[in-house]
Amino acid sequence: MTDDDRKTPVSVLICTRNEERNLGACLKSVSWADDCVVLDSCSDDHTVNIALAGGARVVSREFDNFSAHKNWALDHLDFKHDWILIVDADERVTPDLAREIAALVSGSPQHHGYYLARQNWFAGVWIRHGGWYPDWNLRLLRRGRGRYEARMVHEHILLTGTPGYLQNPLIHYDYKGIERYFDRHNVYSSLEAMEAHRTLTAPDQPRGLPAALLDRGPARRRFLKNLAYRYLPARALIKFFWMYVLKLGFLDGRMGFRYCLLHTFYDYQISLKLEELRDPQSPMSQKYRDRSA
Repeated sequence: MTDDDRKTPVSVLICTRNEERNLGACLKSVSWADDCVVLDSCSDDHTVNIALAGGARVVSREFDNFSAHKNWALDHLDFKHDWILIVDADERVTPDLAREIAALVSGSPQHHGYYLARQNWFAGVWIRHGGWYPDWNLRLLRRGRGRYEARMVHEHILLTGTPGYLQNPLIHYDYKGIERYFDRHNVYSSLEAMEAHRTLTAPDQPRGLPAALLDRGPARRRFLKNLAYRYLPARALIKFFWMYVLKLGFLDGRMGFRYCLLHTFYDYQISLKLEELRDPQSPMSQKYRDRSA
């Protein structure tokens, strides 16, 4: 029996853009899978060379937005297998999770998609508290049974049928240096403010993932987020109190404090940008006017 015969019949999708720092370790963590496709957005570093050296197939596509990019991959890439595992370059599949996935797909799965519990690491520290573990994300799905909602940022898969939940975590090393962290979240907060503005100005228009308080993971977070955008004053300060005190973020020590504080600042950015978007002549409104529909 060859090594390929022992590999798990799963296709892995990794979307990249200048991920030479992370991609090698990510590919090593999914080497148990029989098929790996890297969808690269015109990287100008060594990402493509690392992907090819790691045994992945590489497809290039110019990035437009997160949901459209991933939906294009689900629609057009020639995956070898029926089950698709979607990971980011800064994520790692643990051996226990790999064995759990192998056991699942070799049997008779009850669901068409499964949530994975992300374990978020910041500056080398696992953020165990603050409401960030488990950070449920639907990442394993049967081909043709799910698509990403039409959302500019923090998009989630809309699955046909009810999902299942895996036990072992997916490791997320959420740290590329503080400068990159601020740059990324400046962009993300703008896109999140746009999504919040769309929700507030057209509350009856469907926006993808159903917001439900009693559900687990993203649906509950979406419900609380929409509620806060509409009714909660001083939302950023309340979020810090919720993360750091009520959800015991202080137990993560110095890095826990930093993580909670940075998320507070991120929420405050969203609030300021959302306020600016209420003026159709503001710089924010003018910049994103083509995305407001």
